[in-house]
Amino acid sequence: MIRELRPAALLVLLLTLLTGVVVPLAMTGLASAVFPFQAHGSLVAQDGKIVGSALIGQNFTAARYFHPRPSATTEPDPKDPSKTVPVPYAADNSGGSNLAPTAKALIDRVKSDLATAGSAPVPADAVTTSASGLDPDISPANATRQVARVAAARHLPEAIVSGLLAAHTQLPVLGFIGEPRVNVLELNRALDEVRAP
Repeated sequence: MIRELRPAALLVLLLTLLTGVVVPLAMTGLASAVFPFQAHGSLVAQDGKIVGSALIGQNFTAARYFHPRPSATTEPDPKDPSKTVPVPYAADNSGGSNLAPTAKALIDRVKSDLATAGSAPVPADAVTTSASGLDPDISPANATRQVARVAAARHLPEAIVSGLLAAHTQLPVLGFIGEPRVNVLELNRALDEVRAP
């Protein structure tokens, strides 16, 4: 019996080392060499300091910034660990709210977001969360609705803010894969570099 078990155990050990150690290390090394920015988390630096990731949204709330789409991420309540509290863009706990369309909490949040967004029509991504709760991008329609507020808060002509928005609108990959989108962090960083005339 040991004669039959020895090759099986050796094969399990060999395959574990191959698929659990060698292949992951090789893929990590290859990714770091070929795609270093993406392999290291798509981290965005400013003045030598990490200010975010191009892949994870941030909770910009000031009037002078473009706002991201809502986030449904939560963390345990420090006062009662059996409950959760909203913590927008908590990358360690991504996920949607899992609230039903008839849930009062969801209806109240969407109504509040609609009131903040202003007159209709309101783009869906201005009031709905993404599946991960971490989406760094918004639609050009959502961003366009925010131009007047951002321009007024920064004392800039709307044409300058609209020009920055147009310059930071990413088109679908290969012209047909996905939707046009605007990375909120990149756009807000570009805004911070503009000086009022």
